[in-house]
Amino acid sequence: MLALTYKKVEKLTEGSGCLYLVATPIGNLEDITFRAIKVLQEVDLIAAEDTRHTRKLLSHYDIHTPLTSYHKYNELSKGEELLAKIGQGLKVALVSDAGMPGISDPGYELVVKAREMGLSVVPIPGATAALSALVVSGLPTSRFVFEGFLPRKGKERKAILEELKNEKRTVIIYEAPHRLVNTLEDLHQILGDRKLVLAREITKKYEEFIQGTITSMLEHYKNAEPKGEFTIVLAPDESKTDISEEPTLEQAIEEVWHLVEAGTDRKIAIKEVAKNFGFPKREVYNAMLKVKTEVEGKKG
Repeated sequence: MLALTYKKVEKLTEGSGCLYLVATPIGNLEDITFRAIKVLQEVDLIAAEDTRHTRKLLSHYDIHTPLTSYHKYNELSKGEELLAKIGQGLKVALVSDAGMPGISDPGYELVVKAREMGLSVVPIPGATAALSALVVSGLPTSRFVFEGFLPRKGKERKAILEELKNEKRTVIIYEAPHRLVNTLEDLHQILGDRKLVLAREITKKYEEFIQGTITSMLEHYKNAEPKGEFTIVLAPDESKTDISEEPTLEQAIEEVWHLVEAGTDRKIAIKEVAKNFGFPKREVYNAMLKVKTEVEGKKG
């Protein structure tokens, strides 16, 4: 099934221009897919955030596709050039220094304009620091929010931190080593103390995952120089996290009455509510009957 899907995607772009968003390793060069290597070998041009960095990857896999630069300082001019080439039928692969283009790296504007022009845009997925850090953090993974790099200062930074103060989901933030302590201080000042995991140098030689609280991390890094790129995985505020409780029979009855008043047949309502609330149908029926008897008794 996967092979068929892959061929279908390739067939759609055959003979026409296409923009490929290719995920590259976030550290370990072996963290790249066979498909990514194939695309990088076969496209007409690779647009890289840093050609010197990407050339090391291409050399490792003996890829000789022409390179051009595409970064935040030439997004407008180079973007127009790349879109023109794609419009003429060329296939272009966009890569960042690490991970998926467009995620805290150049690429978003190019994709928007390519879409507006009706050009084909194909993702070639791979490693991401955010998800890698999240899944090993031991913090809730069912619901999370990715903030990337926070604004460095000013009202925008404070506004985002204020929003995160009431966030009930796990929060993922990227940060550079020289700004880590400052960010931890701001998080502590506005969000208070929280559980968190700091992921450092993911997939690289000095990979490290440190579990603790904002306070303990501040104490640690005020005495030890932060090194490497960091991914901060921040726990939700436990006082604001919804506490899941077992449903009560009274709640089930209220739901049945609500459905009946809305026009649902009583037997169907009882069956549906019993199933959703996890009670035996007979138990819900008997409870309904008891409530009805009590209400009629009070009326009499």
